[in-house]
Amino acid sequence: MSEVRHVAVLVGSLRRGSINRKLALALADLAPASLQLEIVEIGALPLYNEDIDGTSAPDAYNVFRAKLNAADALLFVTPEYNRSVPAPLKNAIDVGSRPYGKSGFSGKPGAVLSASPGAVGGFGANHHLRQSMVFLDVMMMQQPEAYLGGAGSFFDDEGKLTEGITPFLQKFINAYAQWVEMHPKQA
Repeated sequence: MSEVRHVAVLVGSLRRGSINRKLALALADLAPASLQLEIVEIGALPLYNEDIDGTSAPDAYNVFRAKLNAADALLFVTPEYNRSVPAPLKNAIDVGSRPYGKSGFSGKPGAVLSASPGAVGGFGANHHLRQSMVFLDVMMMQQPEAYLGGAGSFFDDEGKLTEGITPFLQKFINAYAQWVEMHPKQA
């Protein structure tokens, strides 16, 4: 059996009752034993500002960076805002990639799942995020692509995952586990 890989999960939505947070939690439940998924919170991160970074960086920056650095892999689960990633997620990317030369993203395997109640399923956010990750040296999983439209119907009134989406999520998380196994974190 393969060793357990710790996956930092970044959820782009801060909304209470977020569909994307629910999907991240569902993926954690569906994940094979080789993956341990942990949501790394991004809502308390001050906006990135180099003037407050450095030797006296905010504690929130330090805690977030430590969790990224400890992770073996990355998983992004996000909605789309204005054809891009939500501002809190972009801010987390900026915080985690600093200081220059010490990015918490570099050399790790990653994947993105975007979901929206609309028909497009977060396509723009998904691709903008991929563009940033290429620059940050994250090896992003290519297939299966995950742009989930109609995401408002993925959970029943009790918050349980519906049967219609479960097979795709299982396929996605299984493929991601294989991706992580094939692309171990680079030192």
